[in-house]
Amino acid sequence: NGVMIPARECPERASIVHDALAAADGFSISAPGPAEPERFARIHDARYLAFLQEAWTLWAAHLEQAGEPLCDAVPLTFPTFRLRAIEPDTITGKLGHYAIDAGTPVTPGAWTAAAASAQCALEAQKLIADGARAAFALCRPPGHHASTDMYGGYCFLNNAAIAAQAFIDAGAARVAVLDVDYHHGNGTQSIFYERGDVLTINIHADPMFEYPFFLGHAHETGRDAGENANLNLPLQRGATWSSYSEALEQACARIEAFGADALVLSWGFDTFVDDPLSTFQLQTDDFARLGARICALGHPILVCLEGGYATDALGRNVAAGLSGLANELR
Repeated sequence: NGVMIPARECPERASIVHDALAAADGFSISAPGPAEPERFARIHDARYLAFLQEAWTLWAAHLEQAGEPLCDAVPLTFPTFRLRAIEPDTITGKLGHYAIDAGTPVTPGAWTAAAASAQCALEAQKLIADGARAAFALCRPPGHHASTDMYGGYCFLNNAAIAAQAFIDAGAARVAVLDVDYHHGNGTQSIFYERGDVLTINIHADPMFEYPFFLGHAHETGRDAGENANLNLPLQRGATWSSYSEALEQACARIEAFGADALVLSWGFDTFVDDPLSTFQLQTDDFARLGARICALGHPILVCLEGGYATDALGRNVAAGLSGLANELR
């Protein structure tokens, strides 16, 4: 609304969740290994990955040449449907070519953080491949708004999609991705929209009033091989557990009918009643209920952290959700 504020997505989110889980019972924490960009390329375009890795260097050089002070890189012009989607030579043009919004700044550590976040998802997939029934990837920054070659919504690499593809590459015939972030996972939908081996389901705020606005509507069901492999369940402002749980039951029924070999859960905790970017009214106990219901499906479950910006409550909300899931496993 015309006022510059710090991005809601901040490094503290990861440490808050880490510390909450370290203090809780029943969680074993391990660090991911080195990033494997070649596995990111199973989902993301090669030119896009190259852009992410060099964007900050090009931006800093641009500012130095212009004699301007160093600052975050934010796009200015976008190739809307009235313009052509051409990748310009300059960093100012490239930012607009690859971004979907002006609220996701490229910073000095953007690529390093995004690559480490995606690697967390890959490490969680390896744990499940080795026999674990569930694993949580403490992904930060989140990923579900990132598509094959576009970033936005604080997302650069699509952690959930990379993990889903890793299951397919390891031999899974079908994988389900359930996104329970407040905002629609437009990137995940776009990536798998024409594929039938990955079912994508979103429970989210109706895009007629909420970001990302231009995807996430109920009539979007998939295309070609992906027809009927995409389900959007948009909810209105002020949704409570009563209406949310009804949508969750629809999602669970579709997952059961799909016959997935594994489930990737894009779990955003910005559905919380006090989240600054949400209108939903979920309480901490509701996250425990959600975790228990998902676990009852009986699939191997990989959870990727997505949004959640009420930082004072984020740790206990994540711990509650994962505890609800874990209690069903015991």
